[in-house]
Amino acid sequence: MRHQCSRLRLKQKPAHAKMLERNLVTSLLLYESIRTTKKRAKVVQPTVDRLINYAKSHPPHVAVRYANRIVTDKNASRKIMEVYCSRYADRASGLSRIIPVGARKGDGAEIVDIVLIDAVIGKPQEEEVKKPAKKKEAPKEEKKETVAAKAEAQEKKKPAAKKKASTTKKKS
Repeated sequence: MRHQCSRLRLKQKPAHAKMLERNLVTSLLLYESIRTTKKRAKVVQPTVDRLINYAKSHPPHVAVRYANRIVTDKNASRKIMEVYCSRYADRASGLSRIIPVGARKGDGAEIVDIVLIDAVIGKPQEEEVKKPAKKKEAPKEEKKETVAAKAEAQEKKKPAAKKKASTTKKKS
């Protein structure tokens, strides 16, 4: 019988499954969105919620030590403390969302995107806007010179007038 078997487990060996979960959690915290299988996303989701909520409710030095037990990159634990605690201060749970994408081509596994709520994915648009560069007068002069050079080249390319065939016969 299957009584009380509702735990979310991965099919790998225990050590491999644990490292896979740790790496997925770290990637989700760093990049705020990852694409993985549905089963893996369901395993990762409660762990991420637990980490962020622990960081919100405990002193920073305790929360960092707790997060470093799970995440594999120190930047992820730093991001929890600096970004996620303030972003999710008003939200008690439901910090991530699983969005179905489709099936994997090779084996048909269900692929999903797991995304943190209110995530800023990619670069903000403010940084991408660049100020227009000042125009220089020197390139304009070069353009005038190139236009004149092109005109001269076209004159040279005109076909020469056809020569008239000579009426005299060659002696052999």
